[in-house]
Amino acid sequence: MSTVHRIPQADIPAGSFVMGDRTGDGRYADGETPLHIVELAGFSIDVHSVTNDDFAAFVDATGYRTESEVFGYSAVFHLAFAGDDADVLGRPPQTPWWLGVAGADWRHPGGRGSDLDGLGDHPVVQVSWNDAQAYCRWAGRRLPTEAEWEYASRGGLDGARYPWGDELLSDGEWNCNVWQGVFPVSNDLSDGFLTTAPAVHFAPNGYGLYQTVGNVWEWCQDWYSAVYYGNAAAVGPTGPEGGTQRVLRGGSFLCHDSYCNRYRNSARSQNTPDSAMANAGFRTVVSAAASTIDLPAAEAASEMHDCCAPGRAAFVTAEP
Repeated sequence: MSTVHRIPQADIPAGSFVMGDRTGDGRYADGETPLHIVELAGFSIDVHSVTNDDFAAFVDATGYRTESEVFGYSAVFHLAFAGDDADVLGRPPQTPWWLGVAGADWRHPGGRGSDLDGLGDHPVVQVSWNDAQAYCRWAGRRLPTEAEWEYASRGGLDGARYPWGDELLSDGEWNCNVWQGVFPVSNDLSDGFLTTAPAVHFAPNGYGLYQTVGNVWEWCQDWYSAVYYGNAAAVGPTGPEGGTQRVLRGGSFLCHDSYCNRYRNSARSQNTPDSAMANAGFRTVVSAAASTIDLPAAEAASEMHDCCAPGRAAFVTAEP
């Protein structure tokens, strides 16, 4: 393990699995099909997402400034906003529950009136794909490929909807941190959380991984394409050769069947690599194949809309 990266590891065995949506839950436009067999070498992966304490160690050691700090704003869910009305730069009309908030960054995930008090063991959020890459370079790690992420999330249950099986609840109990109630106006907090939960919470999957679905979206290494699965490599796929958006996996505390049924093993989303939001973080991997995967420093941005926050550019012209 890296001397600076302290998150415990799960060793994922080499093997093959059927990648994609077997249950018919996915939206066609997301590109969760066709089903295809993928073969992967063994690798080790963080048992939980990178926490605020983990990211603080990186920032303390390097002086790194995240893109939200450089740009001066980031995406905040309206019920988690903590700041002055003047801090709201805009809200995209397609997703008015997302606010572009001045002063929102990883230390202030809800805006300048929020902080990390008591949240050291929660996943770091308000970090872009580029920020995650910077952490990985410091730690001698990399982001998982999309195929690695799904294989690890399944925990050995090939074809299951969730990391624990096909049913959302177990004996009436929640297995993940998602939205309960009427999205996006009221959350009855049946799972105990309005926003993030501690990174180690609920039961781990069969490989020992915590909260691969729900809680926070997780950045993956791959470029995103909705048609990639139709011609993906069968052995160690690393995604399309280029694109404008990077893959996000796992859903978040904002997922709800009425809007975003993406807290599943096969579910996919995407955003521009400079975008950050209050419900997205990352976990890392190390493997013998690490040196073969490109780790560029920065990417160009473009606008998009999805169940995660709109891309950073969406807030520039949005009406307050």
